[in-house]
Amino acid sequence: MAIKKTDVGVGIYILAAVVFLIIPLPNKILDVMLAFNIGMALIILFDALFVKEVLDMAAFPTILLFTTIFRISLNVSSTKLILGTGDPGNVVETFGSFVGGNDLIIGAIVFLILILVQFMVINKGSERVAEVTARFTLDAMPGKQMAIDADLNTGAITDEEAKKRREKIQLESNFFGSMDGAVKYVKGDALAGLIITVINIVGGITMGVLRQGLDIADALQKYTILTIGDGLVSQIPSLCISLATGILVTKASKEADFSDILVRQLFGIPKVLYVVGATMIILSLTPLTTWLFILYGIMFIVVGYTIDKKTAISGNEEEVDTDETQAEEIRRPENVASLLQVDPIELEFGYGIIPLADVNQGGDLLDRVVMIRRQIALELGTVVPIIRLRDNIQLNPNQYIIKIKGIQVSEGEILFDHYMAMNPGFVEEEITGIPTFEPSFHLPAIWITEGQRERAESLGYTVVDPPSIIATHLTEIIRDHIAELLTRQDVQSLVDNIKESNPALVDELVPKLLGIGEIQKVLQNLLSEGISIRDLLTIFETLADHAAVTRDTDVLTEYVRQSLKRAISNKYFSPNEMTSVVTLDPKIEQEIMASVKQTEQGAYLTLEPEKIKSIVAAVRTEIEKLENLGKNAIVITSPIVRMYFKKMTEDYIKNLIVVSYNEIDSNIELQSVGMVTVS
Repeated sequence: MAIKKTDVGVGIYILAAVVFLIIPLPNKILDVMLAFNIGMALIILFDALFVKEVLDMAAFPTILLFTTIFRISLNVSSTKLILGTGDPGNVVETFGSFVGGNDLIIGAIVFLILILVQFMVINKGSERVAEVTARFTLDAMPGKQMAIDADLNTGAITDEEAKKRREKIQLESNFFGSMDGAVKYVKGDALAGLIITVINIVGGITMGVLRQGLDIADALQKYTILTIGDGLVSQIPSLCISLATGILVTKASKEADFSDILVRQLFGIPKVLYVVGATMIILSLTPLTTWLFILYGIMFIVVGYTIDKKTAISGNEEEVDTDETQAEEIRRPENVASLLQVDPIELEFGYGIIPLADVNQGGDLLDRVVMIRRQIALELGTVVPIIRLRDNIQLNPNQYIIKIKGIQVSEGEILFDHYMAMNPGFVEEEITGIPTFEPSFHLPAIWITEGQRERAESLGYTVVDPPSIIATHLTEIIRDHIAELLTRQDVQSLVDNIKESNPALVDELVPKLLGIGEIQKVLQNLLSEGISIRDLLTIFETLADHAAVTRDTDVLTEYVRQSLKRAISNKYFSPNEMTSVVTLDPKIEQEIMASVKQTEQGAYLTLEPEKIKSIVAAVRTEIEKLENLGKNAIVITSPIVRMYFKKMTEDYIKNLIVVSYNEIDSNIELQSVGMVTVS
């Protein structure tokens, strides 16, 4: 593997820090390293100032660690030279004499001020901000994740955008969590600098008196100034990095230059500058320096006037630009093409329902939409398309409609501050309220107030809140139309998914035996009768076994259903109790099969309409027996007849369950309560 230049550079930087702790450095090399350290500190400071968002410096905690170790190693090297030779180099001497004023007291005071500012002000504040930000960022993660899911489900963002936003949230949490600990490096560095300085002063005086024969005053003058110079040359870069840390953890702007935001927010309100300018002019009437305060007052007023005028001009320009942009958008030819797009699923609602979908008002409808998609995926094994939520002022305030592919398929109406109470059948005592119908199953119900809720529940009523009503209705509509929502692209995604674990199966089946469109038809047939397609492996194995014999998608569907008999049995029958069903007269089965005509486009029935009506009437009569017993309407037929009988009755009897004998597991016990016969 090739070694990158950056890897070499970082390695040398860290290795040098370790070496400097062990090997004494010549004063010339120390000057070079100290100057380099100052330059690095300034780079870090201005990087933190001008980055647009904190993640642009995601490696900042690691940078803090590296720079701290490097700076301490230089401090140790300079200490060796001060105590050993008394000549730590030009940089240390200059900082001690020039920056420190070549005076012991002045230098000591300047050094202590730097330490206090860094330790008590910047480091303390940065530490607290980093701690709080880390905590808030971690606490806000679940809410941000749910917001992303909600935007994804409403179509506001794409899957790719959602992925990027999730990654960004994760990076932010990692960054602020790391910063919470990394700030301790800076705090420890300042404390270490103070301790090293004290040690150097004591050690320098001792060395001067005992080794060089200097008196205490001379030793104090010589070594203290050098030590203060050493402290200053270390603490000034440390102060720059501490300041960079503070800037980074307090950076509020996410998408703009920090300096731009800072200046705009500080001097962005003209009337503030007017007031301050007038105040400064009034202060000039006091014994303070008159010309200075008048100058500042006039300057603030002029700046305020300039900003005020500029804001007015930019506002007008922005308004004109907006109008022109809108007009241009209307004129663009591609806008016509965008109008042709149809959302697979839409939920439109009146303005009275908006609070249910508004997270800021406590609404959780968006979260429920996310759960609906998860529920359908687990239940039926297919991905529900993005559900578009939008308000519609043309609807009644409490009305909502559900559209599939742009066409309204259902609607409902709710009372925002009420609850829907439904009698499960055994509650005798009635409660007062507004009569209505449950929109999903059209069951009789009553709207009740919040105060009646507890009593209704105690009586045995099923009480549902408005968001649950809408969510349940939407779920049932999706279940009813999930087959037509399954596109070829969805099927291709399912094929690609299973190919990762079963490439041999997919290679054999697609496209040698069946095309994507034919697989789509089989899956749609299953979904239209509520059969889950999660077990794609079994489905594809069955298709691969029988597609060489027939490519009739209806026949292939029956083979697949028989392979899924365990799932079908589990769905409709209980293994521990007798299940009541209705059977089909063999004579009717023979008539149905005799009327089947095979064509290139598939098979169809040629039964007379009057015959079909009489069979359907007989079916209704028999399934009423099941409904009176509180059982599901299930008809058992022979395998060869099942699909034709289902097609014949599906337009007349909704939700009729038709199962063949080959689709029932061996441990299931059945009891026939009737037989569909026609005289």
